[in-house]
Amino acid sequence: MHARAGSSKFERVTSAPASHEPVAIVGGSGALGSALALRLSLAGVPVLLGSREEQRAVEALKRIVTLIGPRMDDHPIQLSAATNRNAVDQAELVLLCVPFRSHSETFTNLRPHLRPGQLIVDATVPLAAAVSGKATRTIGVWQGSAAQQAQEMVPEGVRVVSALHTVAAKTLGDLNHALAEDVLLCGDERADKARVAGLLQRIPGLRCVDAGPLEQARIVEQLTAVLIGINIRHRAHAGIQITGLPDAAALWPEHPNPQEDVR
Repeated sequence: MHARAGSSKFERVTSAPASHEPVAIVGGSGALGSALALRLSLAGVPVLLGSREEQRAVEALKRIVTLIGPRMDDHPIQLSAATNRNAVDQAELVLLCVPFRSHSETFTNLRPHLRPGQLIVDATVPLAAAVSGKATRTIGVWQGSAAQQAQEMVPEGVRVVSALHTVAAKTLGDLNHALAEDVLLCGDERADKARVAGLLQRIPGLRCVDAGPLEQARIVEQLTAVLIGINIRHRAHAGIQITGLPDAAALWPEHPNPQEDVR
């Protein structure tokens, strides 16, 4: 393992060459962003962990390295901490993991750093908690959904796929928890959804399902509030599975990536 420090900050961990394009995580110091960074880095994906303040990203990186622990000896790790802007500058594939109250502001700040050809994977949900309401309710979005708002705000040539609304950050961030659930993808281009599936299905136990065009995100985003209510009532961290479908390799022949158990 190689670790580099800069200006007294723990900025980067590298243990071996990676086998996937770099991925930027905007909001990487939050619960979902950190959990995704943990799972993806163990799967050999170079992760640029972004936050509004670099120090918060550095602190999140340290926590992730602690969770990985001795697994780092067996799995290639490339994990870096940066500001959201710097992370986006260095990746063509960007995961957006910010609360809805920060959604519009985040895109306003990142717009000068976005460029044609980039793909945004938006996991944002317009929960009423953004306006001091209940997390089991959602609020209306003029464009129809958070993902559609994102597509309206990004520069021309930047595309958006909606994903990860039914995967709990708690279970994703627990390496002792075996995942077995589906991720619904909404987007207007099959190739974009296949690209996202190729990334997320590197995480053992996740299968991606094509849920239709981006406009379907207005329905899928609502499932988060439903699952929050279910989890509160049953004291669980439930996800979803779509029955009657073939395995991931058959659903996404473009990316028949084998999944390796990294628990």
